[in-house]
Amino acid sequence: MLNTFRFLLLISMAVWVGMLIFFTFFITPSIFKVLPRELAGELVGVIFPKYWMVGYAAGALSLLSIIAISLIEKSFPTAVLSLVALMTALTFYSGLVVGAKAKTMSAEIRNIQDPVKKEEMRASFKKVHAESAAINLAIMAGGVTVIFFISRNLRL
Repeated sequence: MLNTFRFLLLISMAVWVGMLIFFTFFITPSIFKVLPRELAGELVGVIFPKYWMVGYAAGALSLLSIIAISLIEKSFPTAVLSLVALMTALTFYSGLVVGAKAKTMSAEIRNIQDPVKKEEMRASFKKVHAESAAINLAIMAGGVTVIFFISRNLRL
């Protein structure tokens, strides 16, 4: 049973961090390079809910796996558990709060006809986007750190 939980922890963290890296550094820039800005934004907006769902599931599975491993091994990896809990909380905040705000603002930007108001809303959107990007990078850094800690205990 212990090996099952270790595997679930490793695969959930690998999928989560891999998705973060691939989407952030490869998919999104490619989409914005190939498509017009508004269309690219719409496409990314369609992808994001699935992106967050993977993060929610991976975070929950990672937390449950760490707790199960802790109970079986009768040890408590405070740093790893705290880091994964923070990553999971940030993922939920990013998806449910920041993402919802960005989605609403994007819709408003598309509907604004006045160029001045549209630019003001775009400036506000950039702030929300910057917050989202910072959260994303924090989750990514946390995930790489957790994977480093996990890899220290791997035996082949």
